[in-house]
Amino acid sequence: MTEDLLTRQEADFAWLDITSPTGAELQAVAEQYDLPDSLVRDCLEPTHLPKFEANNGLNFVILRVFSMPENSQADTIQELSTKIAIFYTSKYLITVHRRPHPVLSTLKNVARAPGEECDSPVEVAIHIVRYALNSYVQPAMALTKELDDYEAEIFLKQEVPNALQGLYFLKRKASAAKQLLLLTRDILLMLRRQTAANTTDSNLLQDTQDLQVKVETMYQQLDGGATNLMNLYLSLSSQRTNEAMRVLTVFSAFFLPLTFIAGIYGMNFQHMPELTWRLGYPIAMISMVVISIGIYVWFKRKGWI
Repeated sequence: MTEDLLTRQEADFAWLDITSPTGAELQAVAEQYDLPDSLVRDCLEPTHLPKFEANNGLNFVILRVFSMPENSQADTIQELSTKIAIFYTSKYLITVHRRPHPVLSTLKNVARAPGEECDSPVEVAIHIVRYALNSYVQPAMALTKELDDYEAEIFLKQEVPNALQGLYFLKRKASAAKQLLLLTRDILLMLRRQTAANTTDSNLLQDTQDLQVKVETMYQQLDGGATNLMNLYLSLSSQRTNEAMRVLTVFSAFFLPLTFIAGIYGMNFQHMPELTWRLGYPIAMISMVVISIGIYVWFKRKGWI
């Protein structure tokens, strides 16, 4: 669907918004505005990462808007985000996306008002970048809470829960978001070059860069926290396994000599002299008790029990 959000009569620039375009629709727009084929192909690619490209006065931006999926095991960039492509010059702005974004209508109304901080295509582009960055905040808070729940579950429960899979997908989400934010930082650096002479644009861009640093830091902490908690989880699992093996080893150490004695005197060969001893049974039992006490004392001194 193609919609004229702004015309040159309403503002200083025209704004064309395209939602879920077909290849033919986008090609028609490309011919009308003389858009390069390479940029159009990038625009149609659903998995394309954020980028900024300038081409003979035409600026092209791809942004990824982050969204927390219902599927907890979703971990790819396409599953976690949706793309917004922006073509702009000093005279027009074209936005291309598959999902509706209400913020575009809001920016359209702001751009119509004279004297507002959204009266040029580059300012609209900065506002859309800001919108994309804000989309990462709520998922970061949700993932932080999820990470805290895993941490409490691991430390408070006596037994190590089966949390490794959940931590793995949490780390994948944080890593994907961090990668997108790093690429968005490059977009802001390119926009900085275009707005260096404009004080209003520079202030807006500085606020947007501060937001990018804040959100990127949140996901860096999430990524590092998930990694540390996964390592801790594996360490605790190994520790519990070692404790179980130690208990089994202690039991084996107690019963091995006792089983040896019982095996020797359970063979019932005819010429075993001990079989005719009147005190053979009590001596065997006393020997077993003495050996058990000796093993216990030795383990106690070693600190194994």
